[in-house]
Amino acid sequence: MFQVTFASQAMTELNKLDKLTQLTALDPVSSLRQTDLEHPREPLGKFVRAGQDLFRLRSGDLRFYFEVKGNDTLHVLYILHEHSLEDFLLRNRLPVSDEQLVEQHSKFWKYLEGLTKR
Repeated sequence: MFQVTFASQAMTELNKLDKLTQLTALDPVSSLRQTDLEHPREPLGKFVRAGQDLFRLRSGDLRFYFEVKGNDTLHVLYILHEHSLEDFLLRNRLPVSDEQLVEQHSKFWKYLEGLTKR
């Protein structure tokens, strides 16, 4: 069993959820085993970004992006909502910085809303 830690973006997203939803969303992450990581299959995926192995785990309408630290820790970098721009960018390995991911959510949707009001 792994210890699960969270980056600030992931913790912020997690804290937006009510406690029961948090527990439900975290269950798939907290129950991962080493064999799951060695042979990922849906809902778990693995990809390389900037030379680093990252994993994506679907849990309901949330996507957990994490890395393995040492032998016993999963560090969740991002928690993103399904079908969001950020999730699309990460899944398709498009060049985007961590700062852009955090900023994109509200700015992108405000931009789109502005286009529809013209």
